[in-house]
Amino acid sequence: MLENAKWIWQKTEGDKDTYVEFYSPLSYTGGNAEMEISCDGDYTLFINGKYASSSQYGDYEHYKIYDKLNITSMLKTGENHLGIIVWHFGEASSRYKPYKAGLIFNISIDGKSVLSSSESIPSRQSLAYENGRKKRISSQLGYSFAYNINNEDGWLLGEGKNMKKSCEVSKNCTLYPRPIPKHTILPLVEGKELLNENNTHYIFDLGREEVGFLSFTMNAEKETDIIISFGEHLEDTGVRRIIGDRDFSIEYKTKSGANKFTNYMLRLGCRYLEIHTRHPVFFDKIGILPQSYPVNKRVIKLENQLDRQIYDICIHTLECCMMEHYVDCPWREQCLYAFDSRNQMKCGYYAFDGGNFEYARSNLLLMSKDERKDGLLSICFPCGIDLTIPSFSLYYILSVKEYIEHSGDLTLIDETNPKLQKILDTYVKNTVNGLIYSFEGANHWNFYDWAPYCEGSLYNSQRSMPDLIINLLGIIAFSSYEKICSICALDFNYADYLSELKLSVRKEFLNRETGLFFLSKENKVYTELGCALAILANVCDDREAENICNALVDNTLSPCSLSMKTFKYDALLIVSKDRYAPWIINEIRQDYKKMLDAGSTTVWETMDGADAFDKAGSLCHGWSAIPVYYYNILSDYT
Repeated sequence: MLENAKWIWQKTEGDKDTYVEFYSPLSYTGGNAEMEISCDGDYTLFINGKYASSSQYGDYEHYKIYDKLNITSMLKTGENHLGIIVWHFGEASSRYKPYKAGLIFNISIDGKSVLSSSESIPSRQSLAYENGRKKRISSQLGYSFAYNINNEDGWLLGEGKNMKKSCEVSKNCTLYPRPIPKHTILPLVEGKELLNENNTHYIFDLGREEVGFLSFTMNAEKETDIIISFGEHLEDTGVRRIIGDRDFSIEYKTKSGANKFTNYMLRLGCRYLEIHTRHPVFFDKIGILPQSYPVNKRVIKLENQLDRQIYDICIHTLECCMMEHYVDCPWREQCLYAFDSRNQMKCGYYAFDGGNFEYARSNLLLMSKDERKDGLLSICFPCGIDLTIPSFSLYYILSVKEYIEHSGDLTLIDETNPKLQKILDTYVKNTVNGLIYSFEGANHWNFYDWAPYCEGSLYNSQRSMPDLIINLLGIIAFSSYEKICSICALDFNYADYLSELKLSVRKEFLNRETGLFFLSKENKVYTELGCALAILANVCDDREAENICNALVDNTLSPCSLSMKTFKYDALLIVSKDRYAPWIINEIRQDYKKMLDAGSTTVWETMDGADAFDKAGSLCHGWSAIPVYYYNILSDYT
């Protein structure tokens, strides 16, 4: 039905951080009414002045997603009012690749098109949202917003001022239906008032981490500007709003008297809200409308109360990090990473009914649509900046293999195989004398872990050299692709390369006296991550594997962070499940009890909590939810 619709905008070129409103009447006499809609940026659809839908799927021009909505229940016999506001970001970030501004839609009744986007649709720049403000929350999350309720008029009901015909815009998009269901908006989680200083300074506690849309009703004595800050924890009785160049706040200008406001496009991940205002305001309600992806949690029996508490905050973390795709943290970034999502998928296969395969598949498919000239995957998806973490491309191949093994779905390889081969070929080209070398250039971040010796040099070119971790991840990726080929009856053309890579790793990085693997010839440090990967890459004999496991449990190696402990635990379980399962459960209890004791309702990015990364540590991070996986596969040991 979108074939006859046109991409439109208020003018031929869209400016950055711009809100454009579109209005049309719609006559309805009955029948099944469906709407297809897509935009660049984000949208909110209103029918007869009431909220109907929002949240554009993250995508690319060559993989442009449209929503198909059944709007029958929102229509009335006679004339109806269709209002759409589109927020065009226009500036590249880690979670958005900028394209030309535009909106496209079609409404059909009983299969017959009755209204399509065209130049005849009236539009204008929003009067209430400040256009072109370009105030960033963070480089990953993108823009905040400012709203002036005094400038509202009746545009949602056809009474808007200065609405003019739209312009057709040229966009070269290939359209696809949304691959997953829409989220559900849950009832308001109302903040509990913790502080009220003269009705001009408030702090509200949502009770736990929530992810969704800011919403409030309040009264103001007069017009006044308010700043609403959001965060995951309190410091010195306030929300930590300014962290370096980040600003976790939005702005709102009240009108005198009653105010009611909800923003359906910028999702906030937070537990606390703090309000500063010049003149007194009186809140009836303020909080978050959670946006929830439709999953059913599997029931798992855990007798130990601590295990139950850990499991529950991990599950809540996974749910908070499920937007249109998996995100690393809902507060600070909201980005899809190949490694982070691998941990999240691994948990989701066990945590949710049906394995949550449809959702995992959509994530993997979106990643495959990324395009870089160097053959690697971008740091996030969709991504508008020129930056990659090379090791994360290897995790992507592992993720595809694990998805196929868990789901039995062989169709994904039809769409992802060209990307898998491109990544592998890129690594073959970056191999010298049987070893993979690190990638040079300011747009290559050779990161492995937030741990000593493994952080890489962010945004700085490095001398290309081989190290243990990238070579072991290469072995795991090539071996994963070999398994994919076996399952899907494809030719595996890298057997000789893989065999040589394994021999070269042992020759270059193995200390034959200790049976441990060091990081590099330039830095002969022994890391938990590197040695655990040696077991998983199957480059160890039995004696070496035993030595590595002893070192892992004795804490004699340079430690890995929470997210990478999945490799440490998997290595131990390969050697002896009965011997090491109790040890793994005990370490999980020790680590995650610290979060519970601190009052956290979600799991942290690292064990440093909020103080990590110069006071920007995330307290809700999907990659740390891995206890969900281990509590399921080790249920006999809890």
